Amino acid sequence: MEIFGVVNASPDSLAGFSVVSDETEAEEYGADLVAEGADHLDVGAQASHGNAAFVSADEEWQIVEGPLQGLLSLGVEVAIDTWQVETARRALDAGAHVLNAADALQADEMIELAAEREIQVVLPFMMGPDPRHLKHVEGDPVQVMVDWFDLQLERAARWGIRERLMLDPGTGFAPPHWEWEDRFRYQKAIYSGLDRLRVFELPLYVPIAWKQTPDRLELVDIVLAQEVEYVRAHIPRQIRQRHAAVRDGMPLPTSDLWPGYE
Repeated sequence: MEIFGVVNASPDSLAGFSVVSDETEAEEYGADLVAEGADHLDVGAQASHGNAAFVSADEEWQIVEGPLQGLLSLGVEVAIDTWQVETARRALDAGAHVLNAADALQADEMIELAAEREIQVVLPFMMGPDPRHLKHVEGDPVQVMVDWFDLQLERAARWGIRERLMLDPGTGFAPPHWEWEDRFRYQKAIYSGLDRLRVFELPLYVPIAWKQTPDRLELVDIVLAQEVEYVRAHIPRQIRQRHAAVRDGMPLPTSDLWPGYE
């Protein structure tokens, strides 16, 4: 399992401890994440939670350009997390290695850009055109996801990028505006059924919760037990520890909460 350590350039991010504002801060914070077990880094400048303010592509690039350069200086692969094609293009031109396509490649311009570049692409499940305002999933959420990926991968194959995709269940930003109890049940159903996405024979990429509650750590352990290829995580050292414990058949208690991540 490889970890994309999370660096946020958006001041709207709910994970305030991960927010950086310039090249120097990003380089220092990114180096810490790598030292704590991250293999790669992921940076974005547009928060995706339901209350996040919209930023234009020009504003987004102005925010993320410095932090991106700081992370690239570390010599690890860096993913640009954006749903705006112009931001993605500028970041890839600057040296980003992976496109975390937060629009789920729904825009023709975004999938065309992905087809132009020899890069890996994260494809998140997303019911709707905007990650901040998504449709709710009806019925068996895993089956809905399987059906959605089936259609999207047919399109990706026509563009010649299917084999470069990583499949993301989209739980990093969905569903919006739900009570946590409902979101927990939804995510538990998704994570418990991740093996059903193996039918596509593509690597899985799962965003890991950073808030420290027993039920969130329960979800983390469910994901880690699935032996997914990639996770996107704010606290790589904790994920490494929990993954090792799960693999050894002795999961850590879900009451083992780390302070400072409430």
